[in-house]
Amino acid sequence: MPPVLGEFERLIMLTVLRLGDDAYTGAVREDLQARAGREASPGAVFTTLERLETRGLVASRYGDPTPERGGRRKRYYRLRADGRRALAHALEIERRVADGLEDQLPGWQRS
Repeated sequence: MPPVLGEFERLIMLTVLRLGDDAYTGAVREDLQARAGREASPGAVFTTLERLETRGLVASRYGDPTPERGGRRKRYYRLRADGRRALAHALEIERRVADGLEDQLPGWQRS
């Protein structure tokens, strides 16, 4: 059975998936704010990504150093196969639980 994912973990994983090769902490924070209206500190995003990596759901790699970052490298993340499966499982469960409740949730539409 895939691991249980919390709401913030699911949001982070969906954002990493959407950003593809450009998924680093800053970009994840910006996209999360733009799409979900969710403010998140860099530390919260980084800690969540670290936890997901420890659990084998995401992997990271370092990019090249850049002058804009004072010679520091960005750390990029991607979903691993187990992460994709866990995320799909979590979303499917949520979809099944919500099935038939559209008329009771104003403003929500099943896609």
